[in-house]
Amino acid sequence: MHEPLNLLTFHGAQPDDPRVLEWFADHKNEIGDLAARWFGVIRGCGDDVLELLHDGYPIACLGAYPFAHVAAYKAHANIAFYLGAYLPDPNGLLEGSGKRMRHVKVKPGIPADTEAITTLIHAAYADMHARIN
Repeated sequence: MHEPLNLLTFHGAQPDDPRVLEWFADHKNEIGDLAARWFGVIRGCGDDVLELLHDGYPIACLGAYPFAHVAAYKAHANIAFYLGAYLPDPNGLLEGSGKRMRHVKVKPGIPADTEAITTLIHAAYADMHARIN
């Protein structure tokens, strides 16, 4: 059973949001490519994944409930999880000290733990599904 939470909501999420597609077109570089790769994994979690651009980040939602986003910075990309503090992280990849949010940094030229990151993404999706259903 999940702890009851007052969940954050964003309205206007849709499949293939044109603003998200534009964000990726504007971030055509090594860091942006990392963000795009991981957002593709997030999108692939299920046919019910919607997206929107909010506060400058491509965000993945289930309905109005965000579960993950990506960001591109100067030296790395982030894969962020809105309820990351509640996710199992046996590989110790999650960073952050906020009440709920956690993120994983991925850097060009440094191999990422693809299996562990993919597991975190699917866990975030499943966790949000369980919380809203």
